[in-house]
Amino acid sequence: MKYRRLGKTGLKVPVIGIGTWQYGGEWGKEFTVKEVQEILGRGLELGCNLIDTAECYGDHLSESLIGEAIQGNRSEWVIATKFGHHFHGHLKRQDDWSPAGVVKQLEASLKALRTDYVDLYQFHSGSDDALLNDELWDVLHRQQEAGKIRHLGISIGSNENVRQVEASPRLKAEAIQVVYNRLDRAPEKEVFASCLRHDLGVLARVPLASGFLSGNYKPGAVFGQDDVRSSRDREATDKRLQEVADIREREVPEGVDMAQWAIAWCLQHEAVSTCIPGFKSVAQLESALKAAELDMVSADHPAAWRE
Repeated sequence: MKYRRLGKTGLKVPVIGIGTWQYGGEWGKEFTVKEVQEILGRGLELGCNLIDTAECYGDHLSESLIGEAIQGNRSEWVIATKFGHHFHGHLKRQDDWSPAGVVKQLEASLKALRTDYVDLYQFHSGSDDALLNDELWDVLHRQQEAGKIRHLGISIGSNENVRQVEASPRLKAEAIQVVYNRLDRAPEKEVFASCLRHDLGVLARVPLASGFLSGNYKPGAVFGQDDVRSSRDREATDKRLQEVADIREREVPEGVDMAQWAIAWCLQHEAVSTCIPGFKSVAQLESALKAAELDMVSADHPAAWRE
């Protein structure tokens, strides 16, 4: 595994972390504690010690599975979670950005994760008005002082939401999470430049474009009703599947696994600290982590140490 500095947090993180939305049951599969233990345990063995989760991946369900799975080795993990939404059923969320509500969410996350602190606590895909609330950030900073949060971050809802990135220094947020992959390059326009300017760590989520870049789906693929991808526009899905087929033919070197290539592609950008694909099995994890071995992927970019 290769490691990079997560911006001004100073945290040393693997170039590939573990995204865990799938543990909330919205990706066509329900997970047992044993399955999560096996995936996370193997990840740790391979040097992949970064977990990204959220309070609304199930009703703290993902966090609960993770908390039970990592008992006994919490100190070996960098755990990132998020706040701002309540889970109310499959793909149903209710926002709560009130200071009191967020503290309640933090306490529930700590309880679910069975830990006294989270390494990175992230504002989760909210509006500018919700973000730019001094009372909210005052409360969050007090939670930092109490030792319950090590670092604060912002998971932006729009790939081009530069205003939230630019607000990070004032809010004392130190990392940005954003969708970035070969099919969605919008952050390259402005977001990444702002992150580099402010020395913000970048977590690239959805590096496999919700599995489209995994190499597992061909044009015409159909997803089950309990899979979040089934709720998306069919015409747009077909167009995306065809684009993936074209990318495979034109850009992926012969003999290279497409998922590994897609992850490595994300990690080539100098702003990206780590990417966080999700894994449904140990085999998927083991295969994806091989992306770190490709020549396309370096350890810390020189830009990561820029003053």
